[in-house]
This record gives sequence, C-alpha cells and structure tokens, in this order.
Amino acid sequence: MDRLIIERKLDSLQRCLTRVREKTPADLATLENDLDLQDVLVLNLSRAVQICVDIAAHILSERRQPPPDSMGQAFDLLARERLLDTRLSERLKRSVGFRNLAVHNYETINWAIVHSIATRHLADFEDFARQVLPLILEP
Repeated sequence: MDRLIIERKLDSLQRCLTRVREKTPADLATLENDLDLQDVLVLNLSRAVQICVDIAAHILSERRQPPPDSMGQAFDLLARERLLDTRLSERLKRSVGFRNLAVHNYETINWAIVHSIATRHLADFEDFARQVLPLILEP
C-alpha cells in the first residue's frame, strides 16, 4: 500500500477538522448570520468527507477489491472486509449525503445540521483515521 499517499490524506483530514473546530461558533445563530463561517465549515466538512472516501477507495484498490459504485459504498465495502466498524460505516455514508447536498445544493443547506456535525460528529472522521491507520502500517 502506498503509505505516503494515505499519510498525506490523513494529514489533510486533520487540517480540515482543526479548521472546523477553530471556526465553529458556540451557537447556531452566529453560524446562520455569518457567510464566511458557513463557507469555512462547509468547505472543510466536505473536504473531510471526500478525503475519507479517497482513502477508502485507495485501500480497496490496494486490496484488489472492485471499485465502489458510489462514494457511500466505499465504506460498506471496507466494513464488509472487516476493515471498518459497521456502525462507523453507516455514519460515514450519511456524511456522504451531507457532502453531496453541500456540493450540489448549497442554497438548501440546513445550518442546524452543519452546526450539529461540527459540534457533535467530528469524532466519526477521527475514528475513521484511527481504524485505517493500522492498515497502512501493515508490512
């Protein structure tokens, strides 16, 4: 497995999560009224999702698994191979739904959901990083 590629992606993931933590306001009203904060959060959350999908696809490819039919399926396939916790796989699939909405229908974003993800669900991305890290350390 190309360890360097995944290490770089994991570093990028951490940078995204750090930016989200730094910029997430304590209250929803602040987020709803600050376009710059909205942009920073949505961009970095979308990037975090995309990075996790990219890592999952890379791991599947290295293990000679068929490519996923969708972004969410990448997490299903990792779970099926017992490389990712099933519950985490489900949560990450939901994050793909958020990413798709953020990228394709930005004007319909529910800022309460964004605030909730930023304040309560960043651990999903950290759990993903923890679960895939041993895979790149394998000989």
